[in-house]
Amino acid sequence: MVEWTRLEPWRVARARTDRGESVIVKWAGPHPDRRYSEQWRLRTEVAALRFLADDLGVRLAPRVLAEDLTAGQVVLEDLAPRTALDGLLRRDGAAAHLARLTAFARIRGELGAVTAGHASRYERRRRALGPIDAAADLLGHAAPIRASGVPEAGRLGVPLRGGAERELATALDELADPGPFLVLSNGDPEANNVLVHERGPVDARLIDFEFAAFRHALHDAVPLHVPGPAWMWVTGDALGELGNVYRRALAAGVPQAEDERRYGLGLTAACVAWALARLRRLPALDTRPAGDAGRAQLVATLEAAARTADACRALPRLAGWCRHLADALRLRWPDADLDVTALAPYTPRRP
Repeated sequence: MVEWTRLEPWRVARARTDRGESVIVKWAGPHPDRRYSEQWRLRTEVAALRFLADDLGVRLAPRVLAEDLTAGQVVLEDLAPRTALDGLLRRDGAAAHLARLTAFARIRGELGAVTAGHASRYERRRRALGPIDAAADLLGHAAPIRASGVPEAGRLGVPLRGGAERELATALDELADPGPFLVLSNGDPEANNVLVHERGPVDARLIDFEFAAFRHALHDAVPLHVPGPAWMWVTGDALGELGNVYRRALAAGVPQAEDERRYGLGLTAACVAWALARLRRLPALDTRPAGDAGRAQLVATLEAAARTADACRALPRLAGWCRHLADALRLRWPDADLDVTALAPYTPRRP
């Protein structure tokens, strides 16, 4: 390498080879999710990217040009001048980038469509680089809910019981046994992990496969319906089509996505699981000062999951319980009693 520029704050640098080729160098480092080692995450990324490019022959993500897993480094194709979609949304708002949001929804669905039915093929490639627990990886952020329930609900005085408890079990069973919906996810399907051209043809690419695994396809649709960590609200009339864009793209490889009942159950299950995973932040948010945006965001997340259930006509008791949780949070935090639906789609969460 003859040039090297660190791309803060990530463990990534843009480098130039002695042949004048621009490449991306990524290296291992600590992560807040301590369940997985630095070596595990880098091996997973290499396996997933080589699986897509070499085994399936698709161009949805950067190609791996070289790797030294012992040294904890990988050299990737440079996708510039593409830029992260979340930065454009923060700068200009969602209305200015509907075409790029549409491409975001489509490429996430395409990832599921092209990888459906190939789980064993990916696992062979990944196991060649080191051991994995495919069963644990399958549930992702829903695993702690299946293991220990939702203790935060009791703390809010809204215990899980009766019909809601049975429907949560149904939702977790759906996520644990996806059937034809078992596809590759990069593990973090948010807008910061898709690169797009700011002008001209969008030509989107997905990045950051450190937590890749085969999971239920509808996990990757959640950011189109429920706010992720960066946003206060993501839906709106102008953006209502994004979920359908994802669904049509997925159906090209998973025809069962056309089944209203099955798709609605999977989407509701994934959205509720995400909302309940975010509810685990309750103790930390309790310590925040009044007005902290994370509080209103958590309320919005639970209510968005309930709205998704309503739209899908799925798991109505579970949706009602999510609304009761949101109401309890509004009472607990008067500063979070806001109408986030009045916000523009993809309004950023401020610290």
